[in-house]
Amino acid sequence: MSQQTTIPLVRIEALGSHEGETVTINGWLYNKRSSGKIHFLIVRDGTGMVQAVGVKAELAPEVFEAAGKITQESSLSITGLVRKDARAPGGYELTLTDVKLNSLAEEYPISPKEHGVDFLMDHRHLWLRSSKQHALMRIRNEFVRALEDYLQSDGFIRIDAPILTPAACEGTTTLFETEYFDRKAFLTQSGQLYNEATCMAFGRVYCFGPTFRAEKSKTRRHLMEFWMLEPEMAYADLNENMRVEEEMLAFAIQKVVNNRKRELEVLERDTSLLEKISAPFPRISYDEAVKILQGKGVEFKWGDDFGADEETVLSKEFSSPFFVHRYPIQCKAFYMKPDPEDPRLALCVDMLAPEGYGEITGGGQRIDDMSLLLSRIEEHGLPREAYEWYLDIRKYGSVPHSGFGIGIERTITWLCGIEHLRETIPFPRMLNRLYP
Repeated sequence: MSQQTTIPLVRIEALGSHEGETVTINGWLYNKRSSGKIHFLIVRDGTGMVQAVGVKAELAPEVFEAAGKITQESSLSITGLVRKDARAPGGYELTLTDVKLNSLAEEYPISPKEHGVDFLMDHRHLWLRSSKQHALMRIRNEFVRALEDYLQSDGFIRIDAPILTPAACEGTTTLFETEYFDRKAFLTQSGQLYNEATCMAFGRVYCFGPTFRAEKSKTRRHLMEFWMLEPEMAYADLNENMRVEEEMLAFAIQKVVNNRKRELEVLERDTSLLEKISAPFPRISYDEAVKILQGKGVEFKWGDDFGADEETVLSKEFSSPFFVHRYPIQCKAFYMKPDPEDPRLALCVDMLAPEGYGEITGGGQRIDDMSLLLSRIEEHGLPREAYEWYLDIRKYGSVPHSGFGIGIERTITWLCGIEHLRETIPFPRMLNRLYP
């Protein structure tokens, strides 16, 4: 009595290990062309794309007919023989033996013709299926995973911070306010303050999640909701902070370059600069940065923070990410520790990406002295009662500590060499966009 062979269900990215076998793939029809007696079906399944070739003479009439009627983005299951083909995008093709239609799609609204940004954003839920957007999301996933891999290997543990908070972290003018039963609450601007508490319990921690800034900005570098990964370290000064930043980013960049070559090719990203990036990164002081700007003819007053224009000028001077440290304390948040060698300056640091992309991380050493922190809270007009728990961190075993936050969307924008960061997050929230 003969045994019936079970046809394996496989993912497209795994076809290389099934050469010469008959397999089934569940997916969607990305594109199709026919030459009368042959159908060429381009099928995607989320891990990649494969061309399935259906020859009329080799298929049952009803299978060949069904293959010809399938519309773009219909869901389907295809079965066929895996064969190597150097011309194919993934190196393999399928010789079709069967097609099962799961759901016939209506006429797809996104066509190969040019569409405006507003149209594509209105259809973001469908635009994510396109090859470029798919590549961006795969790179984003690889990058975030690499960041966490590095931190976990360097003794950090992940402890997430709350989304709803009673107080501001980065200034009160950019808070999203909401009702919280009989009181007010705010969407978090950063998990940093909570990280300072957890690092006193666990030593080295990080959180990862969405953060919110109610900034009425329409620039290509701003979102109302964006994702940050934020490490915080007890017994760490500004130099240790920069070491972790540069080693973490260099590690993650090489992971992306090595593991996402196909996606970077889809985006037509020149990776020659990325391949050379390694720690340590260049370091310049705020004062040195001001001299560079003034030397380039930029009108800039000492004491102001850098905006997008200044960051663009500076970042065109470097071929790798670089640090700008020790900004004037007047343009930084209340919790930044003054430089003991020059109290006008803060022990803070920003990392800027090259090629004109600007700031991608911000951080520094935190105030660890109770009386100084209390005076800074009063200077900034912040309500002491909302920060009593934060002051407790200085009452009970305070130590020097530092940390930073890396903006995922800004960094991916640079890594992928694209113009606007709205394409680096699945569903962007911008000044005039809350749909879909």
